Amino acid sequence: MSNAVNTVTVKKKSEFAKQPLEDRILLTIGYIILGLFIVAIILPVVYIILASFIDPITLQNSGLTFDFSKWTTTAYERVLGNAQIWVGFKNALIYSILFTGLSVAITLLAAYPMSRSDFKGRGFLNTIYVITMFFGGGLIPTYLLISNLGMLDTIWAILLPGAFSVWNMIIARTYYMGIPRDLQEAAEIDGATEMIYFFQILLPVCTPIIATIAMWQFVGMWNSYFDAMVYLNSASKQPLQLVLRSILIQNQPEPGMVSDMQSTAARAQLAELLKYATIIISSLPLMIMYPFFQKYFDSGIMAGAIKG
Repeated sequence: MSNAVNTVTVKKKSEFAKQPLEDRILLTIGYIILGLFIVAIILPVVYIILASFIDPITLQNSGLTFDFSKWTTTAYERVLGNAQIWVGFKNALIYSILFTGLSVAITLLAAYPMSRSDFKGRGFLNTIYVITMFFGGGLIPTYLLISNLGMLDTIWAILLPGAFSVWNMIIARTYYMGIPRDLQEAAEIDGATEMIYFFQILLPVCTPIIATIAMWQFVGMWNSYFDAMVYLNSASKQPLQLVLRSILIQNQPEPGMVSDMQSTAARAQLAELLKYATIIISSLPLMIMYPFFQKYFDSGIMAGAIKG
């Protein structure tokens, strides 16, 4: 077994050694830069995870410590015990799931005719779509439109405005164009209609791009707070990110989280500790989802980018 490992190691080293000197220098520099990027990403995450468990006084005075007697779960107990956090979490989950389903459906349906060479007006519509990527109506006109449609303080103000993404439509369209035409011709010979071909034959083949777009949209909605801040007034409809914003940016924890703290300094220290705990809790759903969608990313993104 050890001989096999040594053989593989020697082979890898020999392959690197066979490269010209300029290539080896370039590869070494690339590896170093990549390693620095990885460290820059991992270190803040590790710091936040550790800081969320350390006593706020110890964290403020001494920084990180591995003395477990100084560790505490107070922040998580207070965050998970707050009702508004759970309301925001539920709203964010509902908004993200509904938005993802609606956005993926609209994107796939819009991309299909744009991928057909026999679709009349495709060039004109494509120009209109691209223009919207560079020019928008602005915040005030959009707010007035949402208000005139009667969607203020409703879920539709969150779901509808950003449901259609031109960029995602272009990616899906390019993916469609990369599917062999023979597939549709065979379906037509078997008597399949356009609807049967799209829903029963084409969509199952497009699983990688569907999963990729779904993940993009879910993450985008989960991390979004601006639209909810502008269009939603009721606290019962606010997503998790608005609750976190009040804790992380405005330094205003929800009532009940620090109400039993008598000292102003103690309240400030606990509020600081709550920031780290809320960051971890809000990131958990995305961390859980990524491993299941990761296998679709390479095939979905690359196929939608280079085919056609």
